[in-house]
Amino acid sequence: MTSRFAAPTTLADALAILAADRDARPVAGGTDLVVAARQGRTTLPESIVAIDRIAELGRHEVVDGSLVLGALASHDWLAESPDVRADWTALADASAIVGSPATRGTGTIGGNLMNASPAADTTAPLVVLDAIATLQAAGGTSRTVAVADLATAPGRTVAARGELLTSVTVPRPASGSGSAYIRLEFRRAMEIAVVGAAALVTLNRDGRIAAARVALTAVAPTIVRASPAEAALIGATADAAAFRIAAEAAAAAARPIDDVRARADYRRAMLVVVVARTLAAAAARARGVSIPIPASRWAHGQEV
Repeated sequence: MTSRFAAPTTLADALAILAADRDARPVAGGTDLVVAARQGRTTLPESIVAIDRIAELGRHEVVDGSLVLGALASHDWLAESPDVRADWTALADASAIVGSPATRGTGTIGGNLMNASPAADTTAPLVVLDAIATLQAAGGTSRTVAVADLATAPGRTVAARGELLTSVTVPRPASGSGSAYIRLEFRRAMEIAVVGAAALVTLNRDGRIAAARVALTAVAPTIVRASPAEAALIGATADAAAFRIAAEAAAAAARPIDDVRARADYRRAMLVVVVARTLAAAAARARGVSIPIPASRWAHGQEV
């Protein structure tokens, strides 16, 4: 049961509390924390530091071509921002399907990342978009970590005690690029990914694939890059046959588990479908084709 609660209004004060109280845990929207406590999967922290009133963490802007997101940027803002929808489309796809409308309005990008769930929707897009997280501690100490390297296991990250994720920087993709995020889902709200995939595809002028990045959701202890799929795509014509070959390579390399949501063999089979559809959406966007956000809704009924 929580016995200590603080609601600082400055980043310096929040970091000082986290440094002084080893049991303190920062909370923004609290959507994952509250649900887990209500379901009996965890208990509330002994000490809570509410960071939702810290204006420094609430900014979101494009700086020198990169999207800079304060840790408090909400999923709702990410899903609706014209900048994100235009240039960081996979992130808009993912943010648009997180939880419910209430969850999207309350939940934050910082919380989603630091919860370190292998089924988190926004992480895979940030991985393929080469995003960098900034961690800060008391005394002005800060360091940057690639989002791809942030989580180490379910619920665990590289952040040291007293460090707070303060911002995420996402470079603008190269010209001729398109990105997408698609997950397998059985309903349209309050869903957790059974499998998911994010892709960033860059095309040459002749329509061949110059670069590709693919990240997989819910098939390993952390969200992982699909290197075999990426290698299969380079130099290939961006068509259904190439996407299928890459998707099969991704599925062969995946190591999903059996759990209450799906068996491992079902996850692997569905991963082929999801990766192929994600690549098709990303490549279409790279060509300038309008694919609705979220791409998961568009993907239903698409041939692979």
